Amino acid sequence: MICCVLSASLMALPGCEKKPKVNPWYNPYEEEEPGPQPGPGGDEKTLYNGIVLPQQWPPSGISSTDDNPMSCPWLTSAHPDVIPIDVGRQLFVDDFLIAGTDLVRTSHRPVKYSGNPVFKAESAAETTGSGFAGAAPKDGGIWWDPDEQLFKMWYEAKWLGSMAYATSVDGLQWKRPALSGGSNIINSVSDLKGNSVSVVLDYDAADGWRYKMFFRQPNAQQADFKGYTMVSKDGINWVSRTKTGYCGDRSTMFYNPFRKKWVFSLRSDDKMGGYNSRIGRARFYYETSDIISGASWTCPSEGKADAVFWCRATKYDQPDKNINIAPQLYNVNAVAYESLMLGWHQILVDENDVAMAAGRPKVTDLKFAFSRDGFNWYRSDYDNAISSARVSGAWDRGYVQSVGGLCAVMGNQLWLWYIGFAGTTGREGESASLHSNMALGLAVLRRDGFVSMDGKGSLTTYPVTFKGKYLFVNINCPYGNFTAEVLDEKGNVVPGFEKEKCKPLNVDSTIAQVQWDGKSDLSSLSEKKVCLRFSQDSGEFYSFWVSGSTNGESNGYVAGGGPGFTGNIDTQGLNAYGKTLEIH
Repeated sequence: MICCVLSASLMALPGCEKKPKVNPWYNPYEEEEPGPQPGPGGDEKTLYNGIVLPQQWPPSGISSTDDNPMSCPWLTSAHPDVIPIDVGRQLFVDDFLIAGTDLVRTSHRPVKYSGNPVFKAESAAETTGSGFAGAAPKDGGIWWDPDEQLFKMWYEAKWLGSMAYATSVDGLQWKRPALSGGSNIINSVSDLKGNSVSVVLDYDAADGWRYKMFFRQPNAQQADFKGYTMVSKDGINWVSRTKTGYCGDRSTMFYNPFRKKWVFSLRSDDKMGGYNSRIGRARFYYETSDIISGASWTCPSEGKADAVFWCRATKYDQPDKNINIAPQLYNVNAVAYESLMLGWHQILVDENDVAMAAGRPKVTDLKFAFSRDGFNWYRSDYDNAISSARVSGAWDRGYVQSVGGLCAVMGNQLWLWYIGFAGTTGREGESASLHSNMALGLAVLRRDGFVSMDGKGSLTTYPVTFKGKYLFVNINCPYGNFTAEVLDEKGNVVPGFEKEKCKPLNVDSTIAQVQWDGKSDLSSLSEKKVCLRFSQDSGEFYSFWVSGSTNGESNGYVAGGGPGFTGNIDTQGLNAYGKTLEIH
């Protein structure tokens, strides 16, 4: 595992005091009156984590030429006085939870699986006839279906080819089931050619239409530059094909279950109003509660726009030193993970003509991003999480991209899906060198393992509330004597929950229970405002949460799911462990 030490936060606050409110960049929250405001359809704007959204949502007026990082008001002016922590494991990807610490934040990188690629072109539909050989979900989707106990994948058979379907029990060995017609090509959309397809398994669906799709064809097949949305009960037979608003190619879609919104990540171009020679590729944002009736957005060139400029590459994204082209934001994909939205930012450091002349796929890299409001992105660092290999002969030489669902939760591990292109050697100046031989691989990261708080010292949270009874942590402290204590709002230790009465943990575990002598659980503190102070002599501290049972379920989201889970929420805790392979 690759690690990057970022900073030491030497706040050392005695209790749970709040930070002063500052506004380093554009802040949409400060333009509105404080307090909960009714949202579309009457929903309240107070989120599960205590953050209050402004009345104007999504935020508008963000400048496409501003290359500063996005404003994250939950760290400044919109930081809640009290943070409810009933939803999900609480991760330290930013300072949202941290009132004071002398631990060091360290960023971790997933490791590419040695058995990659796990899926590549093999069938006739993927290798023969016109077009470039390949088989990968671009962005497609990989989701665990608990009803059938299968991973399901929607992918592109050949570059700009037909959509196809595959399944797997373990996420490594994939089968191509015979559908109507005898192949695994999805006939209900076979008249469409893939360019940007997003499939989501809608675990919240109450009407049986569990699968949702956004399909955007290549420009040559989509003269009006619009896409389609569709629904399905089985992921095979798709109905209700409906035109969307205008969007550039490589636009995608994901679901935000915290707010029950479908989010369209729209590639900007001249008509969208955000593409020009100064910034290159960037993203617009549109959300709706209904993927069929609500997907007819308007863009700036059409008058009043409800698709708003969203995000772009920042001044901290660095060019590839061998190519030296200004970075651009090629795509944003996301999924709910535990208590936040986990994002892949695909950064382009290349251009088609440059890569084609060099006879290779263009170079893109994937970087982690995190959001607590579903719009603004915080990036704990700006290094690559998954890089194009940049080596001739590598299956993922270039053009690495995200996959819908992003990752699976596999016991102690996260399996992060991604695709790459090998290209075709000896074809300099031809499109084949860019787009041939796409395949699927994965990278492995510790569960919750994006960042950890490391070293010797303590970490104190802001005031939190919870309804659960049992405190759990994800730590790697086999020699570290990890302990916890509970403080009231004034910073005084709550009797019975002193550090001295805490049973020290000396473990490397992604689900370890914290206990105190003489206290069976935390029920006496239920819904009270308290702060938690964690201490360690050494080691790595990844996350904490309060569970309703000694199984340690988090009631947070588990991205694309995984064996042992009954949906996209962790209601299983320890019961989901040991249901799957762990790989390196």
